[in-house]
Amino acid sequence: MQIRNGSSVLYYFGRFLFKLMFLFIFRCKSEGKENIPENTGVIISPNHMSFFDPPLTGCFMNQDLYFMAKQELFEIPVLGFLIKRTNAFPVKRGMQDMSAFRNAFSLLENKKALLMFPEGTRSKDGIIGKARAGVGMVACIAQVPVVPVKIVNTNNMKKFKQIIIKYGKPVYPPKEYTKEDYIKLSFKILEKIKEL
Repeated sequence: MQIRNGSSVLYYFGRFLFKLMFLFIFRCKSEGKENIPENTGVIISPNHMSFFDPPLTGCFMNQDLYFMAKQELFEIPVLGFLIKRTNAFPVKRGMQDMSAFRNAFSLLENKKALLMFPEGTRSKDGIIGKARAGVGMVACIAQVPVVPVKIVNTNNMKKFKQIIIKYGKPVYPPKEYTKEDYIKLSFKILEKIKEL
């Protein structure tokens, strides 16, 4: 599946609605969006505790945000229709999905912002998990900066606790690298998230 060339009206409408919800219902506080480099491809890399993390991460940014979503979500009739039009593209989990990686590299080459979770999957207990190599690999090969993002309290949305999102200073991949550097960079990003 090829990604859309540019964001849709539905994307902007959804971003507006989510921003209102996060501001007025969850008293969301955002910090550091000035740390996100502009006019370049960039990976936005938050910790992951909730299905709401992608729209939360994107709705406070100046740039449009693109993201991978598991293939199964695209097969759900209404949800699949919506996410196809809100800058998502599918990835098959448990395997190296070359189509998803081609989409990711194409976006970064075209100076877009791509969301990737350093843990690779959602934490079910609210504790930051272990780093996976994916973010580091894409950043090294594409030679783009990675912005660590710390999200607080999306695992407590039922309790209506205040949500806080912090965008950290970008981390740059090494110019020369080996496969071992992929996981090292992902680990570094995760440590930067914990420090925010």
